[in-house]
Amino acid sequence: MKLPNLAFLCAAASFSLAAAPLSAKDYILAPARPDKLVIVDAEAMTVDKVITLEDAGPTPMVPVVDEAGQFAYVTINKSESIAKVDLTTGETVARRDLSTADTRIKTMFGMDLAPDGSQLAVFETPVKLMTSHYEVQPTRISLVDTRSLETVKTFEVPRQITVVMFSTDGSRIYGLGRQMHVFDAETGEHVDDYPIQDWKTDSNYYPSDVLDAWSQFETSDMLVTPFYTARSDMSLEDPEAYRTGLLTMDLRSGEMQMRDVRSLDVFYFSTAANPDRTRAYGAYNVLESFDLTSGEPIKRVPLPHSYYSVNVSSDGQTVWLGGALSDLAAYDAETLEKKGQVDMPDGAAMSLASIRIFQREE
Repeated sequence: MKLPNLAFLCAAASFSLAAAPLSAKDYILAPARPDKLVIVDAEAMTVDKVITLEDAGPTPMVPVVDEAGQFAYVTINKSESIAKVDLTTGETVARRDLSTADTRIKTMFGMDLAPDGSQLAVFETPVKLMTSHYEVQPTRISLVDTRSLETVKTFEVPRQITVVMFSTDGSRIYGLGRQMHVFDAETGEHVDDYPIQDWKTDSNYYPSDVLDAWSQFETSDMLVTPFYTARSDMSLEDPEAYRTGLLTMDLRSGEMQMRDVRSLDVFYFSTAANPDRTRAYGAYNVLESFDLTSGEPIKRVPLPHSYYSVNVSSDGQTVWLGGALSDLAAYDAETLEKKGQVDMPDGAAMSLASIRIFQREE
C-alpha cells in the first residue's frame, strides 16, 4: 500500500482547520476611573487588556462596541468628547471634541451605534457661553459618522433623554425620557411618543417614575428598565400601595410594554433581559430575577455591595454586575448563585458607566 504524500497530508490538515467554524466568545468592556477601558475575558473571568485613554476623566462613559468586537466608541472628557478605540491594539484612532470656545456640549448618557456600524446617535445638551451669562440651547440628537466622527445630521429632541437606542433594522431611534420618544433615523422626524410618566394614570396608578442611565441591551435587543409608582385606589399608608414595575422596549418590533410586577420594598438601579427575553434581572443592593412572560418575580439574593449596571451573557447563562465599585461579579442566571468575580486594576471604580458585552470570533 502506498502511503499518502506528506505534503498532501499537511495541505489537507490545513484546509480542514481553515474550514472549521469559528466560535464566538464573550468579552466584557468595563470603563473604570479615571481613564481606563478594561476588557475582560468572560469565560476565563480574567482581565484580558487594559486600555488607557488620554484626557478621559473623571471617567469614560457609555461605551458601544461594533459587531466585530474591534472598535469601541466611548464618551470621555467630562462627557464632552467621543473617542474611537481599537480594542485589539488599544490605540485611539479618532477623537471628536464636541464643545467649542463659545458652546459647551455634554452628551450625558445617551449614545448608540447604528446596526450597520456607519453612524452614532448621540444625545447632546448644548449651552452658549456668553460673557455675562449662559444660554441653554435646545437639546438634540446628532448623527455622527463612525469613520471621521464628524456630525452628518442634527435634529432637535425633547429634554431629559437618557438612554438612546437604534431599532435593530436601523430605521428608528428611541429616546428614553418622560416618554419613549420615537424618531425617524434618516430624517430625524419625531414620529411618535409612547407614554411612560402617564402610564395608566386614569387606571388606579399615580404617574410613574423612571431613573435609567444604562445601555445594556446588546444581547437581547430589548431595553428593560424598572419604574416606580403607587396605586391611587389604595391608602398611601398601606405599604402594598407602592409598586415596582418593568418597562420593556422591543428594539426588533418597536413594541413597548409596562407592567406592575411587585410591591416596592427594595430599589433597583437597572435591569436587563436575557437573550431569549424570557427573564429580566434587576440589581442594586439585591439581585432579583423576573419572569417576563408572566410578569412574576422568581428569586432574590442579597449582594455584598451596591451594583449599578447589570448585563446578561450571550448564552443567557450568566448575569454580570458592575458599576459603583471596583469588581465585576458573575451570577448563575438560573440559581442566582455567585460564580466568580473580576477585580478592576488598582481597585478602580466603574461609577455610573454601563458594562457592555461583545463577542469576537476565536
